[in-house]
Parts: sequence; C-alpha cells; structure tokens
Amino acid sequence: MSAFTPIAGAVVLGIAFAVGVLLVMQRIPRWAAPTLSRRLAPYVRDVADPAGLTPLHAPVPSSGIMGLRAGRDRLVALWGRGGGGEALAQRLRQAGATVDVAGFRARQLAWAGGGLVVGALIAVAAVLAGGGGPVSVLLPPLLAVTAIVVCEQRLTFAARRRAQRIEEELPTVLEFLALCLAAGEGLRDALRRVGEVGSGVLTSQLRAAVLASGTGTSLPDALLAVARDAEVPALSRAVEHLVAAIDRGAPLAHVLQEQAVDAREDAKRRLIEAAGRKEILMLLPLVFLILPLSVLFAVFPGVVMLKLGIG
Repeated sequence: MSAFTPIAGAVVLGIAFAVGVLLVMQRIPRWAAPTLSRRLAPYVRDVADPAGLTPLHAPVPSSGIMGLRAGRDRLVALWGRGGGGEALAQRLRQAGATVDVAGFRARQLAWAGGGLVVGALIAVAAVLAGGGGPVSVLLPPLLAVTAIVVCEQRLTFAARRRAQRIEEELPTVLEFLALCLAAGEGLRDALRRVGEVGSGVLTSQLRAAVLASGTGTSLPDALLAVARDAEVPALSRAVEHLVAAIDRGAPLAHVLQEQAVDAREDAKRRLIEAAGRKEILMLLPLVFLILPLSVLFAVFPGVVMLKLGIG
C-alpha cells in the first residue's frame, strides 16, 4: 500500500467534514435571520425604495451565502486587476457575449475551480489506487491553469468566428441596402428592412443600430458603434464611407454599390489566400506519407532480393 493512502483518505474526509459544517452553519438561526436593514425596510419604504421595486416578502439570503458572494466578488475584483480589461471588453463585444469583464472573470474562476476539483479527484483516485507520486501533486494546479487558458481561447475563437461571419455577410448586406436605396427608400427604412429580412450576425447588429437610433442616438453614431464593436476592417471602411456620404449629401446607393464591390474583391482575395494555405497543407501528407511509401515499395523488393542472393 502506498504511503500517500492515509493522506488521501484524510483529504476526502476533511472535504466532506467542511461541506457538512458549511451546510449546518447556513441553517443556524443567527446566520439565517434577516439583517437589520431588511427588517427596517418596510418602515422606510417610501425613502429607501420609492418606486416599490423590492418586494416586501422576498426571500432573504442567509449571511453565510452573502459572505460567500462577497468573497467571490472580492476574488473576482482581485483577479481582474491583472490588466487587459479594455482588450478583454473589446473581445467580448466582438464575440457578441452578453457578460461583462467581471462576469467573464467570474466564469474563468469557476472554470479554474472546476479544473482544480477535477484534478484533486483524479489525484486522490490515483493515490488510492497506489499510483500516486509527484505528478498527482502537480495535476490540480495544472488542470486549473488549463481551464483558464481554454476559457480564454474559447472567447478568442468565438470573436474570430463572428468576425469571419460578418465579413462573409457584408457584401450581400451592402448590395441589398444599395438596392433598397435605389428603389427610393430612406437609409433608416432600408436598414430596418435588412434587419427584418436577414438572420445573420451583421443583420442583427444593424437591427440593434436601428433600435438605438430610435431611442435618441443618431444613426451615424449607431452605425459607427457597430463597426467599432465588430472590428472588421471592411465593415469599418464601409461605415466610414457611408457616414461621410451622409454628411456631404452624396448619393448613398452609389456609395454602397462601390463598397459592395470592394467587399466582394476582399472576399475573393481572402479565398485565394486561404486556398494557398490549404495547398501548402495538402503537400504535407504527400511529402511525409505518400512519397515515403512509394520509395519503400520501390526499394523493398530489391533489398529482399539482395538478402536472398537472387539476381
């Protein structure tokens, strides 16, 4: 039996005991009782909550849960001090995520905690099976770091994939807008029609821009915000030309047609570049698999005949 087996058993029993103590402490009347501010809230409702948004008989979380939430918030704030908040916020906007920087950091911590727990369980199981060692000690932090990196990479891939979809949808959207403008519709009506007909990422962003322009934001500012959040060069260039045409009174249909042609050319160039990269990747199996096998089939019979002394 390994020497680590008593330690592993002690770890499992300690975790079970800690969970039981926390569950018991949450049911203690002193911890579960409402706070003083909560008890006084109904008597100062007209001052503390004049709109009546807080229900009088809402369930009150216990002090233990509130302490855990406060500790989680402090841990998230400490984790967010590592820098990169602006870049992370931009990537979240580019990926179309519904969480902010603090929410993403909390998700990262949750992933790290999950990786740590999984690594600890695997390490304990390995020790109980008699195969523990230095690797089992390094496994929990390694899985925690791996979970953090995987969560970060998922966001990066989501942002990149969303940007690619916007680039693919841009020529069609610009051509449809130019057609609507050439038919006599205004820019706002054309954008609204595209948002109602389309079902892609860019059309949803245009729909949000139309809604923002209807609630006080000017339409050029809303379009510039869409281009700034997406960070797609072709979209930014098209929106800048469109805003400039609006300011100068130029014909918008002609501008959008020219931008659609440029977007088509960019798509062709990206397709040619992708084909070139795929062509290089296709040479890898040819050079490292097919060619060595061809040489082997050509040389092997001669080697066998020389060994047998034939010929």
